[in-house]
Amino acid sequence: MKFVDEVTIDVAAGNGGSGCASFRREKFIPFGGPDGGDGGRGGSVWAQADVNLNTLIDFRYARRHEARNGEAGRGSDCNGAAADDIVLRMPVGTIIRDVETDDVVGELLEPGERILLAKGGDGGFGNLHFKTSTNRAPRQKTPGWPGESKSLKLELRVLADVGLLGQPNAGKSTLIAAVSNARPKIADYPFTTLYPNLGVVRVGPEQSFVMADIPGLIEGAAEGAGLGHQFLRHLQRSRLLLHLVDFAPLDDNVDPVAEAKAIVAELKKYDEALYNKPRWLVLNKVDMVDAEEREAKIKDFVKRFKWKGRVFTISGLTREGCEDLLRAIYEHVKAEKVPPAKEHDPRFDEA
Repeated sequence: MKFVDEVTIDVAAGNGGSGCASFRREKFIPFGGPDGGDGGRGGSVWAQADVNLNTLIDFRYARRHEARNGEAGRGSDCNGAAADDIVLRMPVGTIIRDVETDDVVGELLEPGERILLAKGGDGGFGNLHFKTSTNRAPRQKTPGWPGESKSLKLELRVLADVGLLGQPNAGKSTLIAAVSNARPKIADYPFTTLYPNLGVVRVGPEQSFVMADIPGLIEGAAEGAGLGHQFLRHLQRSRLLLHLVDFAPLDDNVDPVAEAKAIVAELKKYDEALYNKPRWLVLNKVDMVDAEEREAKIKDFVKRFKWKGRVFTISGLTREGCEDLLRAIYEHVKAEKVPPAKEHDPRFDEA
């Protein structure tokens, strides 16, 4: 299935039905009075988060979504039927913006959460509404109110606890395939990953977190090189970023430190808030470095990179060091999910 994370749609709610101007006419009741009913409400348009969806491709080919109008009122005090609402199912993590104002209409962050996109118009009043003691035969009625109509931009940001960041062929897809149920495409050429992949990593019974793999970044992504910055938005909801580095490049002319610095620079260009998120350094493919030289090369890399945060050395292929990394990630994510303790308020102490 093609991955689509941005799309623009038009939604239109239904108009309310018109009220009815009618009078009761029955045998032996010459002055029955007004009996015109109200019009029905027009259908509204809702968005609902569906955990079974992971792309917006359904809206790529269906751009216009209209709800039905409410029925008009009828005589004999009969109100018009209200139109059914329509529900647009979207992936969890979808942000909905108004195209004209660029304001955020809402965000779907929980499965089953619903957001009103366009409200249906209310029905008009029949002449029964205008009956008074001095106006016993009113002929007034009102038309139904129009429904809302909007152009909306849908933007999907995947919900993941941990995001993988790094150059193409740094081993991100290999890692997420080794530790989770995700099955991304893996090959020995750059930009094998063309869209984000999500995987659930299980550390133990009832202990898990979600990991996201995005296409690799290269120097100049801000100017559109490679796949640019178009997928970095999917890391903005992550609680932790793992900066994967190819510690044993096949080309001797490639400097892993220079590549790592380029990634950090591109991250800062894209979003300062994303740059300031907790970020750990993960040196991948250590199985390709001689055990005798490994410790010295790691110290040299950290010194030249001027890194002061947490460092992990792993091999996504052999799973060397992966268990320690996953356990540390789970403890970090678990601590982030715990709400802060409320401050003690002495006003509520018992006397």
